[in-house]
Amino acid sequence: MTRKLFVTTALPYANAAFHIGHIMEYIQADIWVRFQRMQRDGAAAREVHFVGADDTHGTPIMIAAEKEGITPQQFVANIAAGRAQYLDGFHIAFDNWYSTDSPENVDLSQSIYRKLRDTGLIVTKTVDRFFDPVKGMFLADRNIKGECPKCGAKNQYGDNCEVCGAAYQPTDLVNPFSVFTNATPVMKPSEQYFFKLSDPRCFEFLKSWLNTPGRLQPEMVNKVSEWLGEAGEKLADWDISRDAPYFGIPIPDAPGKFFYVWMDAPVGYLASLKNYCDKQGLDFDALLNDPATEQIHFIGKDIVSFHLLFWPAMLKFAGHPVIDKLKVNVHGFLTVNNEKMSKSRGTGISPLRYLDLGMNPEWLRYYIAFKLNSKVEDLDFNGDDFVARVNSDLIGKYVNIASRCAGFIAKRFDGKLASVLSEGAQSWINRALTVDVNGVIVERQASIAAHFENREFGKALREIMEIADITNQYVDENKPWILAKDADKTAELHDVCTTALILFRQLTILLSPVLPGVAKNVASFLNDAEFSWADTQVFGDAVSNSMLGRTIGAYSHLMTRMDAKMIEALFDAPQAAAAIAAPAPDAANDGAAPATTAAAIEELAPEIKIDDFLKVDLRIAKIVNCELVDGSDKLLRLTLDAGEGRLRNVFSGIRSAYQPEELIGKLTVLVANLAPRKMKFGISEGMVMAASAADEKANPGIYILNPWPGAEPGMRIR
Repeated sequence: MTRKLFVTTALPYANAAFHIGHIMEYIQADIWVRFQRMQRDGAAAREVHFVGADDTHGTPIMIAAEKEGITPQQFVANIAAGRAQYLDGFHIAFDNWYSTDSPENVDLSQSIYRKLRDTGLIVTKTVDRFFDPVKGMFLADRNIKGECPKCGAKNQYGDNCEVCGAAYQPTDLVNPFSVFTNATPVMKPSEQYFFKLSDPRCFEFLKSWLNTPGRLQPEMVNKVSEWLGEAGEKLADWDISRDAPYFGIPIPDAPGKFFYVWMDAPVGYLASLKNYCDKQGLDFDALLNDPATEQIHFIGKDIVSFHLLFWPAMLKFAGHPVIDKLKVNVHGFLTVNNEKMSKSRGTGISPLRYLDLGMNPEWLRYYIAFKLNSKVEDLDFNGDDFVARVNSDLIGKYVNIASRCAGFIAKRFDGKLASVLSEGAQSWINRALTVDVNGVIVERQASIAAHFENREFGKALREIMEIADITNQYVDENKPWILAKDADKTAELHDVCTTALILFRQLTILLSPVLPGVAKNVASFLNDAEFSWADTQVFGDAVSNSMLGRTIGAYSHLMTRMDAKMIEALFDAPQAAAAIAAPAPDAANDGAAPATTAAAIEELAPEIKIDDFLKVDLRIAKIVNCELVDGSDKLLRLTLDAGEGRLRNVFSGIRSAYQPEELIGKLTVLVANLAPRKMKFGISEGMVMAASAADEKANPGIYILNPWPGAEPGMRIR
C-alpha cells in the first residue's frame, strides 16, 4: 500500500516576520518531507502533501491593523507577502502556503463546531471575563499576561505557560495586566461558549489516543498524561468564544460571538490542504478517508496543550477521519550557547540577516540537522561549533572528494568515467557502503533511511560522514595527484577517480534531503535527471553499474568554506546601554566613569525667545505598549497615554537602544502638538524626547527621557 502523507508545521501568527525558531522547525519538516519524496512503496512513488498557512485571527492583529490605519485582511496580506523570501532562501518547499482567514477555513471550522454542538459537547455559560477599562474591550487570552498559576513564571499569556507548558484559564493568572495598556483588567460578565473537555468521553478518548504506539514521543505521553489526571479530573472546559469587536470566524447562530483563534487555527491545516487539493484536482475527502493517509504535525513544545488535548478531541467528536491517522512530532527550542536567545545580550539570530550576509542556507540546514534527534530537546547553536562542523564535514570531507578527483576525469579522460572497476575499487565501495552487524553484511543506506524516517537526523548524518571518511581514506591512500604524473598509471588513475565519484554520488543522494541545492547541482554535473533513494542500494552492484562508462559534465565548485567573521556579523547587536563596558577606574576620577568628550557634544542651537519655546507643547506620557516595527531595523512603535482619554501611536528611532518590554509602563516626554506624520508603517502622532551625542556611532547611546517619579500622564512641561 502506497503511503500518503499529509505533513504540517505549526502555523506562524501573522503579526510579524519569521524568526529563527520558525526556520528551524520548517527545515526539520522539509528534510523529512524530502526524504519521503525519494521513497517508493513497491512500484509507486510515495505521495506527500506538505502544507502550511498563516494563523491570522485574533485581537493582536486587529489592534495592529487599527494602528496602521488598514484592515486586518490587508495587514495579514502585507505579512504574507514577505514569507517567500525566507522559505525560498532556506530551500523550504511547502506545496501550499495559505491563510486561516479563508473561505475553506470558515466552512471547515463552522462544520466542526456544529458537529461538536450536536454531540452535546458545546455549552454556554455566563462567566466573568477580563475587560480592559482603558481600551474598553474584553481581552482575549493572549491579550493578558501575568504569573503562571502553576510554576510562577512571569510574563506568561492567559491561555498557557511557555515555561512549564501548563494550560489554564486567564482568570487563573496571578497579577494579570493588559498587554495593550498595562492596565489591571477588571471582571465583567459575558455569555461564552465552551467545549466540554471535562466530559468523560473526552478523557476516555484522549487516554487511549495518547497511548497509541507511534503516536507521540514517550516524554510527551508522560507529560500530557499528567494533565489528564487519573480520571480526567484535571480537564477543564475550554472557552472557545470571543466577543465583538474581534477579527475571527463568526460562531454559527451566535450574533456578536467569534471563535477564539485557537479554535480555528488548527483547522487551518485542513483548509490549506483543501485549497491545495482544489488547485491540483485532488479529492480532499477521499484523501482524508484513505486508510493509507497519515497526518504528521511538526510543532514546538510550547503549544503541545492545544495539539495534544483540544485538537485531537475536536477531531474525534466531530467525526473527522484524520484523527486516527494523526501523529505529532514535538521539538524543543533553539538556544544560543545554551541560553535563550536575547537581542539585549546580542544572541538573537535574524534569518533574513543570515541570507543578506551571503551565508549559505545549506550550512544552516546541515548544522540544524546534525543537532536534531527525535526527542523533545532544545537545539543549541554555538557559533564556533557551527563554523567547525560546516568546514570539517561539508567542505573537508564531502565536497573535497569531488574537487580532488573530478578534474582528472575532465582533463585526462574527456569527462568519461571508467567502464569497469578493479576488484580493489569495488571492495572499497562495499567497505564504504556496507557494515558488518553481528556477522551479517548490511547496507548502510537502510540504516540511514531508518534514521531519517525516525527523525534521528544527527545519527543519519554521522553515518553518512563515516562513508565520507572511508572515501577520503581511499583517495588519500591511492593519491590520484601522484598517479597523474606517471603515464603508466593512467588506467589506475581512471579507476581511482571513477570510484571516488561513484561514492561521492552516493553521499550526495544520502545528503540530498538536507542539501537540496547542492544535490541539484551535483545531479547536473553527473548527468542525472534526478536522484532516487533506490540508487543507494549496494547489493547487485547497482551503485557502480549505474555510473560506469558515463560521461559527466564539467565540475564547478559546490560550496565555499565559512569565514568565522560571518558569525560576528550574524548576531543581533547588543542593546546599546548593555553593550558599553564600564571604563576601568583611575586615580583622577576616583573610579567614576569619565564624562563624554566635548567633541561628542553638539553645539547649542541658535537662541530663541520664550514665545518660541511656548509653541512646543511637551507632555508627560505613559508608554502603555511598545513593539517592533516589521520591515524597519530602527523604529519602535509606542502606544502612549498622554492623559487625553485616548491613546497615541508614535514611531521612534530608538530600536538600537531599547527592547520593547523595557519601555512598557514607563513615563516619558512627548512633543504633543507636532503635526501627525504619515509613514509607510502607519501614522505617527507626535515625538518622544531622547538624548544622544552628536555622533551616535562614535559615541553610541540613545537615552529616552524618563520624568521624575510622581509625574502623571498629561502634565505639561513648562
